[in-house]
Amino acid sequence: MARILKNKELINTRLATNYGGWMYCDKCNENIGYLCYSTYDRLELKYRCNCGNQGSAILDFEDSKEGQECNEELVTIKNRLCCPKDSEPLITILDKKVDSYEMKITCKSCESIYKKVK
Repeated sequence: MARILKNKELINTRLATNYGGWMYCDKCNENIGYLCYSTYDRLELKYRCNCGNQGSAILDFEDSKEGQECNEELVTIKNRLCCPKDSEPLITILDKKVDSYEMKITCKSCESIYKKVK
């Protein structure tokens, strides 16, 4: 079932599809990561690409839940950042393509808000 976006704010960033898939830097067109379509509820991402471009993405849906902040770390499984509770993949950030990033992502199934900074 397709989800209805409530907020979609992309700055110097583009997505392969409406609310998921491959993420690209608008300046150099490098692939910076992959956003899993069905497992996240809200994403806030700010990054600095290796080319110097600063980009960001904010995405959430009409049916998004508020979410609960948590101190747990995302787990990495085959380069995907996954929810530690159910191992569902949420996002992949290609560390070799970005200089730094800050991210908050909400897991759709457990409603936990995870933070990661590089």
